[in-house]
Amino acid sequence: MIKEEIKILVRGVIVSLQKNRIFPEFEIPEITIDCPVDKNNGDYSSSVCLKLGKFFSKEPAEIAKTLRDRLAKSEIFSKVEVAAPGFINFFVSPKYLHNKVKEVLKQKKKFGSIDIGKERKVNVEFISANPTGPLTLGNGRGGFCGDALSRVLSKAGYEVTREYYINDRGEQIIKLGHSVLKDEQAVYKGEYVEELNKNIEGKNAEEVGDNAVRYILAKMIKPAVARMGIKFDVWFSEKKLYDNGWVDKSIADLTKRGFTYKSEGAVWFKSQSLGDDKDRVLIRKDGAKTYFASDIAYLKDKIKRGFEKIILFVGADHHGYINRLKAAGHTLSFNKENIDVVVMQLVSLFNKGKEVKMSKRAGTYVTLDELLDEVSLDAARFFFLQRAANTHLNFDLNLAKEQSQKNPVYYVQYAHARICSILKKTGILLRWKIPNFGLLTDQAELNLINQIIRLPEVVQETAEDYQVQRLTQYAVELADAFHNFYEKCKVITKDKKLSSARLSLILATKIVLENTLDLMGVSSPEKM
Repeated sequence: MIKEEIKILVRGVIVSLQKNRIFPEFEIPEITIDCPVDKNNGDYSSSVCLKLGKFFSKEPAEIAKTLRDRLAKSEIFSKVEVAAPGFINFFVSPKYLHNKVKEVLKQKKKFGSIDIGKERKVNVEFISANPTGPLTLGNGRGGFCGDALSRVLSKAGYEVTREYYINDRGEQIIKLGHSVLKDEQAVYKGEYVEELNKNIEGKNAEEVGDNAVRYILAKMIKPAVARMGIKFDVWFSEKKLYDNGWVDKSIADLTKRGFTYKSEGAVWFKSQSLGDDKDRVLIRKDGAKTYFASDIAYLKDKIKRGFEKIILFVGADHHGYINRLKAAGHTLSFNKENIDVVVMQLVSLFNKGKEVKMSKRAGTYVTLDELLDEVSLDAARFFFLQRAANTHLNFDLNLAKEQSQKNPVYYVQYAHARICSILKKTGILLRWKIPNFGLLTDQAELNLINQIIRLPEVVQETAEDYQVQRLTQYAVELADAFHNFYEKCKVITKDKKLSSARLSLILATKIVLENTLDLMGVSSPEKM
């Protein structure tokens, strides 16, 4: 990864300057490498000299010049420049880029794979919607984001387990039973409840609720998950925690080690002393155990299964869940830094600029099946991944259906289809000796290569910060670079060597586009 190579180079030069007493001794700060939007500022840049300024009497720009003179000797760069107030701008050499194209063509599907995970076991829990009804639009957002992150983590060298937690016990299940029976305690409404009423039997509300949960899972949730293109490795039942006595054992263990106390007839977890905003109830005064009591037992089970990192996708109303779960992890001797909670903000559906309600069931929410009846799975996945999880998402139904370059998923897939068409017509030239990539000197060609080689960096950064929207942004930028190249550089010319080199370049582009779309779970059509 070129960013890592540049970091290593910069650090190495600073260390060398310290050894030669040109620089004073200091602990080298984190070296960040960015990609400037304006390519006049280089392919990559670093602001490290602004951080180094506090160790010198010199201005950051002077420090940067000292580094520049040494960094410019590297074969990676065609030139290195200093920009006020102390940035170092790196321009990657064509020779380096040409060699990277060879790597892409050699690695093919493996290109973009890295090994920061070292096969460490990661549990990614997502969707986990209550089994009291069909999956909704909001569940879709968490589902697609969770699946995309799982794909990225696998690409980054982690051993990933996708998991769905089924809340199949407690008051909500009894309420579901009452709703199916249509008695005075009914809570849930909608067309799906009518379906349950016709198909579910039982002696009482609890039994009816249990039977309804099994029906909803089998007939509504699991088919919707399959339609989303998601395969869970584990479907974990909350009931299992109680049937095996794990919840009672977890509470008893916490009590034995002094992490609980009794007050007002309830049993409380001392989570405030462990970073939470308040203590949490584990057992209510009526003897009923809370969902958080189940969560602690569930977390303990995950740790016993050997997961070194635990990631959960939760709904917008679960911000308070983060600190209490990390507190529970602490009591289980699990590093709280290895428990990450991604909070998904709300989704609104828009058509022709107006928010719409599509639900045939209750009129208060849109089901995932209803959405996928309207738009393709590719469009749904791409659109859900376009915005950061912590921001509200407006899903433009009209745009998602549009078959034009205004639609970002269409725009990216069209780039792939165009490449396939070119290669199908002219692929024989790819076998014409060994391509001479040194002939690729046009700026549009070099810009395209610069985009191609970024995929490993995108994988690493996304595996580290879970910002899966980076995938869609990168896909669009790569498609931009290809379309720009195609407009400015004639692929087939009278010069067979140049034609062969350009065909090999678009073959490399095809490989990286496919790998990127696969990380999102989006298809790579050969025709549009």
